[in-house]
Amino acid sequence: MKFTKMHGCGNDYIYIDCLTETVKDERAAAISLSDRHFGIGGDGIILIKKGVAADFEMVMYNPDGSRAEMCGNAIRCVARYVYDKKYVSSEKFTIESMGKVKYIELFIENGEVSSVRVDMGAPILEACEIPVICKGNRAIKEKITVGGRDFEMTCVSMGNPHAVMFIDKSPREFELEKFGPLFENNKAFPKRVNAEFAFVEDRKNIEMRVWERGTGETLACGTGTCATVVAAILNGLVCNDVTVHLLGGDLKISWSGNEEESVFMTGPAEYVFSGEIDL
Repeated sequence: MKFTKMHGCGNDYIYIDCLTETVKDERAAAISLSDRHFGIGGDGIILIKKGVAADFEMVMYNPDGSRAEMCGNAIRCVARYVYDKKYVSSEKFTIESMGKVKYIELFIENGEVSSVRVDMGAPILEACEIPVICKGNRAIKEKITVGGRDFEMTCVSMGNPHAVMFIDKSPREFELEKFGPLFENNKAFPKRVNAEFAFVEDRKNIEMRVWERGTGETLACGTGTCATVVAAILNGLVCNDVTVHLLGGDLKISWSGNEEESVFMTGPAEYVFSGEIDL
């Protein structure tokens, strides 16, 4: 089976072009191929298929074989892949994931895709829709104690659930390996959660680390970056256009603050290598 390894800010996935390839057991493939010692290695697998509600469909699996609703870094890579393969001729098209359609815009320099802008849709803030168990209808600066430490979390769904915690120093010094799994599996989150730990440098810059459910720490998370900026704006910490500095690189996020309007994410999509593997 042919595959292509790509990454967005270090968030790396194995991309399988299902317009030409067939994967019989997708869950088993995710587990075996994602293994960084005995497989190709990655934060999961992405299956590129012909869309029903959109031009293309992105099907995403985590390394543990669980299905994920959305990945902002992966959808940028899918966008570049289908453009480079000449499956599309326009620089604007659509990709769906778990039934949600995202609108893509490519920026081309010297004939190549330099960056990808994604309309990530409006954030979901209602607790029951995220889902998160909290005191009110929304979890904004909601107090929670995890691992013996008190946090304030703001919960947002960008098609998948996120809990954002603002901390008072660089997250590079934060014990993510300790608190990440505790948040992911906390009883407050019926479907588990992606946990972001962020430090606001100023009103235009945020530094962030993320623990993704079903994966662990990744070098970047597109939906998590969007959720973090939404949470920061809701808490009055930043302006409407923010650069988020992740371990793997930077993403630019824009949101008006109007809850009915979309969050826009712009960032890179890069190739690592291509190859073939027996599956």
